[in-house]
Amino acid sequence: MTGDEKQKVLEMRGQGLPFSQIADSFGLSVNTVKSFCRRNMSACDASEDMGNKENKGLCKQCGKKLEQKPKAKPKMFCDDHCRHEWWRSHRNLLKQKVVYRITCACCGASFESYGNKTRKYCSHACYIKDRFGKEDSRDR
Repeated sequence: MTGDEKQKVLEMRGQGLPFSQIADSFGLSVNTVKSFCRRNMSACDASEDMGNKENKGLCKQCGKKLEQKPKAKPKMFCDDHCRHEWWRSHRNLLKQKVVYRITCACCGASFESYGNKTRKYCSHACYIKDRFGKEDSRDR
């Protein structure tokens, strides 16, 4: 892309045009336009593309202000704990392909296992209890 084309791509994206329409107008692949825009747009504009319009610059879980790094993928969470908690409470948004319904070999509880049909236990504590006949030391 030339300098003029790059500027026009950013302007078109700023107007809200989709990547596919911008790519068609310049004869480029959609992925080329996406990559260029993500690398060269400000963090706030990029977070809008990621579907984070409502909490621009804030952690999705706790609402803490996030420091965005330029030319990097926009952050959506302040740390791993918040990321895990948010996904744990929004499992319906996961794009899961295979979920197996399994009964625990120790306690008999029913649980879901994503992508692993050979899993036997619902937790590490049940594994230790069934395999060694004692309580898990992590539970104390």
